[in-house]
Amino acid sequence: MTPAARLSAAIDLLDEIEGNARPADQVASFYFKGRRYIGAKDRRAVADIVWRVLRRKARIGWWLEHLDFPVESRARVLADLALSGQAAEPELFQGPHSAAPPGREEKRMMEALRGKDLFHRDMPAWVRGEFPEWLTPRLEALWGEAMVREVGAMRDEAPLDLRVNTLKATRDEAVAALRADKLDPRPTRWSPLGLRLAERAPMVQMQAWRNGLVEIQDEGSQLVALLAEARPGMAVCDYCAGAGGKTLALAATMENKGRLVACDVAEWRVDKAGERFRRAGVHNVSRRVIEGAADKWIKRSAASFDRVLVDAPCTGTGTWRRNPDAKWQLTEQTLAELMESQRVILASAARLVKPGGRLIYATCSVLAEENETQMQGFLAAHPEYTVRPVPDLWPALVGTECPVTGPYLRLSPLAHGTDGFFAAVLERAA
Repeated sequence: MTPAARLSAAIDLLDEIEGNARPADQVASFYFKGRRYIGAKDRRAVADIVWRVLRRKARIGWWLEHLDFPVESRARVLADLALSGQAAEPELFQGPHSAAPPGREEKRMMEALRGKDLFHRDMPAWVRGEFPEWLTPRLEALWGEAMVREVGAMRDEAPLDLRVNTLKATRDEAVAALRADKLDPRPTRWSPLGLRLAERAPMVQMQAWRNGLVEIQDEGSQLVALLAEARPGMAVCDYCAGAGGKTLALAATMENKGRLVACDVAEWRVDKAGERFRRAGVHNVSRRVIEGAADKWIKRSAASFDRVLVDAPCTGTGTWRRNPDAKWQLTEQTLAELMESQRVILASAARLVKPGGRLIYATCSVLAEENETQMQGFLAAHPEYTVRPVPDLWPALVGTECPVTGPYLRLSPLAHGTDGFFAAVLERAA
């Protein structure tokens, strides 16, 4: 594809994302599948344009409104070109499959933005930070004066983190395999199983990934799985298993020995995880589709698990670096509904834990309502559970420098270089 065709495709794809309730990565995947003629390099180039615009959505929108210019997909892309110092060269709008050249008003807008800083002193904090305005009081209460820097760290693209699959390789062996794939992995700071790539890479094409030596998993997520302390021979339940990322990590720490049940309410997610289990060499997992808190299996399985991990559905505010579009679909009603779901899921999963066993609650959210507030409510309603402070568990379960001093694991991109994560380890009275 020519640069002009790539730019045109980016405008088309962004237009489809803007008018779709599905996540941007799903829309992009469907878009490219319907256009097989777009090669891998061109897909990457088109996606880079689209994701750059999505990461700058609020700021670009502010500038367009400041110039009294309609805010729509094409205008966002043209404004991004101008703000990035790229002039509208004629070749960007010439040839087959190119977008229409800028009209008179579009040229006026681009000329007005040329040389302008992407930031402006008049921009409110939520525009500079690229997050929904209604979240401002919550994030200020959470981070105080550090809010601007914290949300700033959530604007940029995240590195690619990998977890070494200890069922098949040591970290040194995984490093050697990745270097053979022409990659340059570096050990992560907090997770003893983590490797980090500075940039995205097509992992499905890499032999190390194909052979199951590594899995794509953020360092924070790896730490949550380690804190579960799922040991060989235990009965362990991954209550909201989803695509199976943490299930794989639990199976590895269990050394494929014991009983590991991966539950989810969506059958397609449970089925999809099967291929990941096979590639990783995991064979102690049974998959189960449950019908929510009222599922009969939960009642039959009460008090039968040593460990129950609840990676609860949440707002995903900790993953904004990876999903810059998702934040704009959040509403206060969505948050309220998720908080109620989390409460119900926690109470249901708690029934599965043996006396003396542990319940691990985790989210990829930074909001206190989904984390500390949920813990306060749960502990008040379930006095048989107590908190096991993370710093007390860390030396034996993780072994690196502990990133927190409080009772819970709370991570952020600015402070720890991971996605935003929260985890609590709760123990049921023996």
